[in-house]
Amino acid sequence: MAKPNLAVNVAGIRMKNPVTTASGTFGFGSEYAPFVDLNRLGAIVVKGITLLPRQGNPPPRIVETPAGILNAIGLQNPGVDHFIEVALPYLRQFDLPVIVNIAGDTVEDYAALAARLDGVPGVAGLEVNISCPNVKKGGLAFGADPDSAAAVVRAVKGATRLPVVVKLSPNVTSIVRLAEAVVEAGADALSMINTLLGMAIDIRRRCPALANVMGGLSGPAIRPVAVRAVWQVYQALKVPIVGMGGIVTAEDALEFIMAGATAVAVGTANFINPRATMDIIDGIERFLVEEGVPDIQELIGAAHM
Repeated sequence: MAKPNLAVNVAGIRMKNPVTTASGTFGFGSEYAPFVDLNRLGAIVVKGITLLPRQGNPPPRIVETPAGILNAIGLQNPGVDHFIEVALPYLRQFDLPVIVNIAGDTVEDYAALAARLDGVPGVAGLEVNISCPNVKKGGLAFGADPDSAAAVVRAVKGATRLPVVVKLSPNVTSIVRLAEAVVEAGADALSMINTLLGMAIDIRRRCPALANVMGGLSGPAIRPVAVRAVWQVYQALKVPIVGMGGIVTAEDALEFIMAGATAVAVGTANFINPRATMDIIDGIERFLVEEGVPDIQELIGAAHM
């Protein structure tokens, strides 16, 4: 058969294939350029950006766990101005959409970031990290409360013309209710799932292994939870989904796509195999050829039929 079509469209973001990177696991792209052809990626989601530079949390900030890792990096980043002036020009030389992950302490922070990035050449869309603590609500994460999450989305949508992808936290009672709230507020697409809250104990030191005590669990251990979440939200809402959570192989990625994801993001796998994204793109194409499927669109949500 002819070469299958892998192209997808996520809320106006045109991707040559459904594989992108999970924020925080791929830096700003240059870190992985020696290992992968960035032009082959469907898109890149860069490290989370805040208004001002952040040093992040004290170490230890990463702890290996069975089939995954716990991280409490604390959004270390150089700030939005540095990103626009230094990191983004590098990415403009490649043929791939750049999606900027934004994070804030207040609703106003998110709106200011969206406004700052609006119209900047080379930015294809925004991914909104609503797992950040709301400092005006006692530190409760925006994404833990549908109303707070919706307020962030409304503020971002009011400040930008870019497609807005909202990254959902699994640390909620109902991820479908959260998804409904942010879509009602104007989200153009969803990415899911963010990390699961967890912790580990260093039994020799008799204290938490992470200096921050708790952190986000990622890696293959969370994949069944993530696939379930994508399945449920796809059933409830007709909105593009970027699926993520423990994707290591093309087979993992295809699970998400058949559960309802239009695209997938590779995260923790990049740490153990810097070429994971390339291997997954090749594997998806190989699967389509073997199965006689001419277009990836035929597999989106296929498990629901």
